[in-house]
Amino acid sequence: MKAVLPGGTGQVGAVLDRALTAAGHEVVVLTRSPKREREVGWDGVRLGPWAEVVDGCDAVINLAGRSVSCRYTSENLRAMMDSRVDSARIVGEAIAAAARPPRVWLQMSTATIYAHRHDAAHDEATGVIGGSEAGVPDYWAYSVEIARNWEQAQADARTPATRKVALRSAMVMSPDRGGVFDVLLRLTRLGLGGPVAGGAQYVSWIHDEDFVRAVEFLIARDDVEGPVNLASPHPLPQRQFMRTLRAAWGVPVGLPATRWMAELGAFAMRSDTELLLKSRRVAPGRLSAAGFTFAHSEWEQAATDLVRRFRQATGVRRPFQLPSRSADITTRVR
Repeated sequence: MKAVLPGGTGQVGAVLDRALTAAGHEVVVLTRSPKREREVGWDGVRLGPWAEVVDGCDAVINLAGRSVSCRYTSENLRAMMDSRVDSARIVGEAIAAAARPPRVWLQMSTATIYAHRHDAAHDEATGVIGGSEAGVPDYWAYSVEIARNWEQAQADARTPATRKVALRSAMVMSPDRGGVFDVLLRLTRLGLGGPVAGGAQYVSWIHDEDFVRAVEFLIARDDVEGPVNLASPHPLPQRQFMRTLRAAWGVPVGLPATRWMAELGAFAMRSDTELLLKSRRVAPGRLSAAGFTFAHSEWEQAATDLVRRFRQATGVRRPFQLPSRSADITTRVR
């Protein structure tokens, strides 16, 4: 199989690139700063010579978009919107212009499209799209609007010969440097991995191996199209999620944080509290109905595996030991 990964140099792209290449597939990465063999330059906005690699490939997996790990200023929110919508639009144009279009186009989306909710999980059939919830910051609605427009850009593309799937992904957990698991584990190791604002908000997640397996599953299944939730079937309240991670690492205590403390911490980390405070409770309805089985469905087992791989790669054993500079789990940043 030949797969093209627009925006494939980020954390999730590195996970997919590594796994698909190891499985013997040909992978071409589209990036603004090509450095390696198999990387092709593009700007994510205009057609160019890069479109030639789309013609004749088997699958396009579009991961392009500005990182959400930033302060949610008006400028950054606009950049998130434009980078996602523009890249989906231009990928659609490249597929439409191809003499031999790919069989399938998997378009990254996000579980953030669903409403902030505690009482029940969102699946694709009954889930409530967010943006109008009461009692949450007004700007959270813009994150939902980004996701809606992102998916709409794919839906509007005139690609009749190419099946289209929107990946409403939860947080992808891998031990790679710079990923979300790396950040959460660092807080845990520092004794800061306690409940945030009470910790009742749900965390939806997916183990990196299951993310790759789900992508391969969706490429192979010709009968699945449209939005698909990529998330473990067992999301957890944040306080339980972090308690399990502390146990996996061997840290007995995690200091709790109030909402204002979370605001200060997010500011210091150049991030935003929506990533911590929004309750993302998502169920993989369509994946499960199609027969996909998770290798890591429970967070306790997944966290243990991720901690083991992190320690194996970095040599870190003690709770507060710093990783070796020679650690080989670096993630290239797009």
